Amino acid sequence: MNDTARRDRLAPWRRHTRAVLIANVIGQIAIIVTGGAVRLTASGLGCSEWPMCTPGSFTPRYHPESSFHPFVEFGNRTITGVLVAVGVLVLLLVWTDRSRSRAYRALGLVPLAGVLAQAVIGGVVVLLELDPRWVSLHMAVSTALVWLSAYLLHRHGEGDGTPVPLAGPRVRAAGWALGILLIPVITLGVLVTGSGPHSGDDTVGYRFAFDPMAITRAHSGAVWLFVIALAALVLLLSRTTTSPRVAAARRAAWLAVAATLAQGAIGYTQYFTGLPAWLVGVHMLGAGLLIWATAHAVLTLRTRP
Repeated sequence: MNDTARRDRLAPWRRHTRAVLIANVIGQIAIIVTGGAVRLTASGLGCSEWPMCTPGSFTPRYHPESSFHPFVEFGNRTITGVLVAVGVLVLLLVWTDRSRSRAYRALGLVPLAGVLAQAVIGGVVVLLELDPRWVSLHMAVSTALVWLSAYLLHRHGEGDGTPVPLAGPRVRAAGWALGILLIPVITLGVLVTGSGPHSGDDTVGYRFAFDPMAITRAHSGAVWLFVIALAALVLLLSRTTTSPRVAAARRAAWLAVAATLAQGAIGYTQYFTGLPAWLVGVHMLGAGLLIWATAHAVLTLRTRP
């Protein structure tokens, strides 16, 4: 046993690293759902103070005037607390792993730093009384954290050598296109919600003064471009010489197909049924799962020895 291994007091716990990283991915998706619940129930100011919930109290108290809104907002803050704890575990297990490269270890800082940044952004959102730009930033950071958490989970299972492409340039190009197209898909999805009846504002009815039909069509167009890139990736992988890693990449691509089809079905159903709030919430859950599935599909297109 070398000196580094002897000094590694966390060595007995490192076998749990993957489980902690999976919990982190699940938590980052969960907070998108709970954040969506805050927005869909117009509970954004359910807790009127930050970091306190109400003046003189960290926890919500029921008042007939405020109804259930403080409890919805406090539930979202509770998930943030859970993510802080998970982020600390990730930091301890990843950053201190001297057997891995510095680039990998640095990723261990991301979940905790991201959650703390989200807490600050959330406080600004409350203090600025749900300024739509800050609300959208809140969602954007959450989606980025899902991708980065998926990346960290994937890197944990890799070596620390130079990335080696799994297949030729066309496969790599399809993967890049898929990852890039996910950005307008998610961004326009956020704008669609902010321009409609579930924007989180009871007084105005919308947070962004966009034409709901126009922004919905733009979102739909971005989704169809995403579908084309995904179909191209599946087709190209089907023509790639089979190996265990190619088979894994094919499975990841088909998983992304399943997530995309489910999201599409939910999206069109909510559009033709008048945007029921609960279905919009399911769509937000699907968005988190789609981000993870896309990251997983893109990342399996390379390996690190």
